[in-house]
Amino acid sequence: MMNPAKIFQMKALWDRFTANHPKFPKFLEAAARSSIDEGTVLEVKIIKPNGDEIASNLRLTAEDMELFRELRDFSGMG
Repeated sequence: MMNPAKIFQMKALWDRFTANHPKFPKFLEAAARSSIDEGTVLEVKIIKPNGDEIASNLRLTAEDMELFRELRDFSGMG
């Protein structure tokens, strides 16, 4: 069961994060509108201040798409 106090805390943290990084929520909105389908490749790259990098990617499966639909419905972005 979700703790309502924790949800409010997460909302406050998210609001602060998006205020500090306004392009990121716009990116997420654009990604949600872009019709991500099964077979889409998601890639994440992290670059540390010292220049070290790490990257990974994954190809979405039908099971992954179910999770994305649920997250979209939960977030109200769908």
